[in-house]
Amino acid sequence: MSILIFSDDLDLSLQLISKARELVLEDDQKVYAIGKNNPEDYFSQGADFVLKVDVDEFNLIETRDILKEAIEKSQADLVILGATRFGKELAPRVAASLGVGCMSECIDIFMEEGKVTVQRFTYGGSIISREHCTSIPSLITVPPNTFEKHEASDRKGQLIELSYKPSGTETEVIERRDKAKSEVDLENADIIISAGRGFRDKEDLKILEKLSEVLGAQIGCSRPISADLGWMDDWVGISGRKVKPSLYIACGISGTIQHIAGIRDSKIIVSINKEEGAGIHRISDYSIVGDIYEVLPALLRALNKEV
Repeated sequence: MSILIFSDDLDLSLQLISKARELVLEDDQKVYAIGKNNPEDYFSQGADFVLKVDVDEFNLIETRDILKEAIEKSQADLVILGATRFGKELAPRVAASLGVGCMSECIDIFMEEGKVTVQRFTYGGSIISREHCTSIPSLITVPPNTFEKHEASDRKGQLIELSYKPSGTETEVIERRDKAKSEVDLENADIIISAGRGFRDKEDLKILEKLSEVLGAQIGCSRPISADLGWMDDWVGISGRKVKPSLYIACGISGTIQHIAGIRDSKIIVSINKEEGAGIHRISDYSIVGDIYEVLPALLRALNKEV
């Protein structure tokens, strides 16, 4: 079996290569990676071959064609794409051009009875399904931070220059407006404090800013705070950012299935919610049944005494 890896995000590519290395157990099974970065980065995580492409920036149509050439060159049985925003748009285009299916947002990959098998959330995150890939090649996408990178090694591999030549795009870019990048890096944060609908007013979120300064934390939120109220840019959850900090503090968050799916890999979860029956309490390591307007000021006072 040969596995081909691609993501427009280098760190995610390395995570996927590490997982692919675990799946290839025989000497004739190889891991290929497409990249434009230093090939040593890919080799150090387990790639046997790096298919180097000479492009300044990946775009959907050209990258689709690059992948088709790479699949032919590598004879890949399994293609794993990073589920970045770009990857989510790219995957169905590649699947359609190859006439194969696509398994999206997979949270685990393993072999079962000789078949590529994945696990992923279904029915809005209420269950985890186990599904076999039957297409050849099998095409799947994986969100960031689903798998850990291995410790970098000094292994070597083979660099292959792809002979791809742009054939022109099928779309014309009339104007590009870059979205301002958020200063919050939730996916790599060690400590996250998140706000939910328990906050009555946007101004009330200032106490989280004070707590974040004391704890060295990043601030996140549940989907309604961002998507419905527009108080913050990015939310935590299966449809937003999937996180796995050392400490996750949920403040006034009820704990929908979608939110819980996005924080399930956190090492320690602390919840503060005045509703004893809130779903967030059931998955928390430490639960505080109390009003955030009383608990958070008391917590801030206690932390300030310690520092």
